[in-house]
Amino acid sequence: MANQTPRATGRRKTAIAQVVLKPGTGKRIVNGREFKEYFRNEIREMIAEQPFVVTGTGKDWDVIVSANGGGISGQVGAIRLGISRSLVAFNEEFRPVLREHGLLTRDSRAVERKKYGKAGARRSFQFSKR
Repeated sequence: MANQTPRATGRRKTAIAQVVLKPGTGKRIVNGREFKEYFRNEIREMIAEQPFVVTGTGKDWDVIVSANGGGISGQVGAIRLGISRSLVAFNEEFRPVLREHGLLTRDSRAVERKKYGKAGARRSFQFSKR
């Protein structure tokens, strides 16, 4: 057990989440608001909680997150990665379990940039024969 208050950064799309874990009763705060209030969706909440479910340590930690950039979906992914990395910083024994469930891999997919001469990243303008 390396660190008593593990911290980590998670990223997804253009979102960045800085996560601090503190031993506690299971309180979850994102940008000063509760998880339920911030996410407003049980599925997003479940995604963010996944690392705790997998390791079985949900009620042992208070989570304080500072998330910015991107949208809510990207922030949820960033929070999940940040929590996973924080748990590994606290206890290396969690690494194989989290790795097995794919929670330590950064999802590098992002929106492709728009190209000149195109309507979007790949879509062309409508072709007119006459």
